[in-house]
Amino acid sequence: MNLFLQNIAKHVSLTPSEQEQVMALVTVQTYKAKTVLLKAGDVCSVSYFVHSGILRSYSIDQNGVEHVVSFACANWFIADMYSFISGRPGNLYIEVVEDAEVTEITRENQEKMYDQVPKMERFFRILIGNSLVANQQRLLDNLSFTAEARYDKFLQKFGNLAHRVPQKHIASYLGVTPEFFSAMKARMLKRS
Repeated sequence: MNLFLQNIAKHVSLTPSEQEQVMALVTVQTYKAKTVLLKAGDVCSVSYFVHSGILRSYSIDQNGVEHVVSFACANWFIADMYSFISGRPGNLYIEVVEDAEVTEITRENQEKMYDQVPKMERFFRILIGNSLVANQQRLLDNLSFTAEARYDKFLQKFGNLAHRVPQKHIASYLGVTPEFFSAMKARMLKRS
């Protein structure tokens, strides 16, 4: 069973027929690193489930500074959810950080899934709920934790990414400059 169907099976049980219906509504694609899948200002009409590789979403502020919103590695989804759900132009870029294989689900086909395989509506509701909880926790962490504590949480959640993505992306995700991040890591190494 492919990773996408395994992920679904964690939350809902599909019959073989339902699995076929779901797979008929998605496409599997491969992308090279540095491929930009979505640009700010475009409507996000596709969500991505990562089989292998790494994707990131980020925004760029008025000063040209990138702010990493999220990473997605194997078994994770990524999209500009505001744009995907509302159908309005989004604020995020989605870029391939490491060569990736993904399952793509268009908004149109996701709606078809809900009609053809109603269990998929429950599946996506669970995912959106989990995402909301994770985003709320990240916001609270950013408001109340030190950069070191946020980095520790990053390592717990994304430990396998620490050596696979540029350090400047991790610094951005943590909300610090690359210089601060480098100095912080050096201090943490001295203490251990």
